[in-house]
Amino acid sequence: MISVSRSHFQRCGNRDRLYHSQRRSSAAGVVVRCCGRGRGDGKVRGVAMESTLKEIRGDKPSVLDMDPESTVGGGVEDVYGEDRATEEQLVTPWTLSVASGYTLLRDPHHNKGLAFTEKERDAHYLRGLLPPVCITQGLQEKKILHNLRQYQVPLQRYMALMDLQERNERLFYKLLIDNVEELLPIVYTPTVGEACQKYGCIFRHPQGLYLSLKEKGKILEVLKNWPERSIQVIVVTDGERILGLGDLGCQGMGIPVGKLSLYTALGGVRPSACLPITIDVGTNNEQLLKDEFYIGLRQRRATGQEYAEFLHEFMCAVKQNYGEKVLIQFEDFANHNAFELLSKYGTTHLVFNDDIQGTASVVLAGLVAALKLVGGTLAEHTFLFLGAGEAGTGIAELIALEMSKQTKAPLEETRKKIWLVDSKGLIVRSRKESLQHFKKPWAHEHEPVSNLLDAVKAIKPTVLIGSSGVGKTFTKEVVEAMASFNEKPIILALSNPTSQSECTAEEAYRWSKGRAIFASGSPFDPVELNGKVFVPGQANNAYIFPGLGLGLVISGAIRVHDDMLLAASEALAQQVTQENLDNKGLIYPPFSNIRKISADIAANVAATAYELGLATRLPRPQNLVKYAESCMYSPIYRNYR
Repeated sequence: MISVSRSHFQRCGNRDRLYHSQRRSSAAGVVVRCCGRGRGDGKVRGVAMESTLKEIRGDKPSVLDMDPESTVGGGVEDVYGEDRATEEQLVTPWTLSVASGYTLLRDPHHNKGLAFTEKERDAHYLRGLLPPVCITQGLQEKKILHNLRQYQVPLQRYMALMDLQERNERLFYKLLIDNVEELLPIVYTPTVGEACQKYGCIFRHPQGLYLSLKEKGKILEVLKNWPERSIQVIVVTDGERILGLGDLGCQGMGIPVGKLSLYTALGGVRPSACLPITIDVGTNNEQLLKDEFYIGLRQRRATGQEYAEFLHEFMCAVKQNYGEKVLIQFEDFANHNAFELLSKYGTTHLVFNDDIQGTASVVLAGLVAALKLVGGTLAEHTFLFLGAGEAGTGIAELIALEMSKQTKAPLEETRKKIWLVDSKGLIVRSRKESLQHFKKPWAHEHEPVSNLLDAVKAIKPTVLIGSSGVGKTFTKEVVEAMASFNEKPIILALSNPTSQSECTAEEAYRWSKGRAIFASGSPFDPVELNGKVFVPGQANNAYIFPGLGLGLVISGAIRVHDDMLLAASEALAQQVTQENLDNKGLIYPPFSNIRKISADIAANVAATAYELGLATRLPRPQNLVKYAESCMYSPIYRNYR
């Protein structure tokens, strides 16, 4: 039976003609699709289509069917007219994809490499295309891991993993899930930062969708070029503030790609439901603009109305194409745009900013867990931040919200327990008129203080949090000051990548004489001091956003509410055992159990969505944890018919 996809004709309209034919063979499970769009020679297209239809029907080609002008040596028919074309003549790029044979080995969604069984090799015409040995997915995983460990340079490991993802998707995710603690720093921070810096040089194949100013006015049309239609999660960046590395323009694509890999590996969201997008509005990075290998627009960044209009078109197009329940995660936007986008679209779209909200949620979870070591409630502690950007103000606000929830005190009161230091010193009331709007709630009554050390001595915080993006700012004097009036000072150096961390784990433990409760944004090795081994925690957003995203998806949530972030924090904090706290000073659970952690977070988030009336998937499942686990993607190979 031959069927022509009507939706394709409707989508293309009069602009293009689209031929789409399909056959299913019960014996081999083969699907043949012939699909092409073009404005080339009509006769050639007709010949090609007729030839394809005869092939599908099983007809043998006849010499009479061949156009003598379109044959080459040996009587092979040149059905597409490629050999007759010159450089000036257009050729329609026909595609014939068959879910068997050589093409199957080039399809990352279905390729199993040497793990194809004898039966599958017969059924899918793979005989001779593979060496005769059949191995298990486990042995494949062991071999890949062995090969990865031979690389001395992290970027080489990153490139090898990206190549694996492009040729065997399930093996990539199986490897990542089973070895998450070892491979997370490769596919995510800190190595992904270097990958973005060198993205133009290492670019091999496109990953995700690029929307540049060239596409203004036709973003919806470009979204339709993406092969998958059922998208649940989009991670989008404009590349202006990649980690602590600054404006990397179009080369920021490594961040959405890496984040969505973790959505699948850690949160169980299907790979086909994830879409990485980079919005290219130019770059102000002079080095990139002069780099011959740069892959983005060579122009200064668009700002103001031009930028706002482009982003608004994008947001409208996403909602129109994928519906109300697609999660749009803003990633690594500059402060002035990040807050505005979250505020503008938070009431009309399902949007989430990981730098503001995800970081806040994971830090709050660490603080709640740390209270089991230092005692007291959140409201009994005093917090001092170095950095008053997206991360700093986002964390501060969520801490204040949790305090307000616990004490029933007004938010304005709980904010007074939290102090922020920016590049000009302590944020105080006398500076309020000159402050950006997102800093104003933190301008408290106090004498001006020009630097961090003096602020620490004046405020005497119990918790010091760094989110400045500037390395080496928690000096020996600062840490010693924290230790002078705290038995167990909580010090969180959150800036990424490792080179931008406010201090190292070793420095925090040594300068505090082993009394600090320390966590960082990037990973640090365990530290031995005075015969005791300290294991630094990592306040990694990967604890939160995969589970949060899964919770939003399984509940069919239409908006992200602050209570969902608090629910995610509470679920994560509950996963920290007393043993980890007492023996190692760990305020975060081990990543080896991250899939279970994500399921618990998803269940908590989904429950909150139902309680707030923001969930649309009804009826509500009785056991949300089991339901979340049942919805999670598994990378185990499937058996083919």
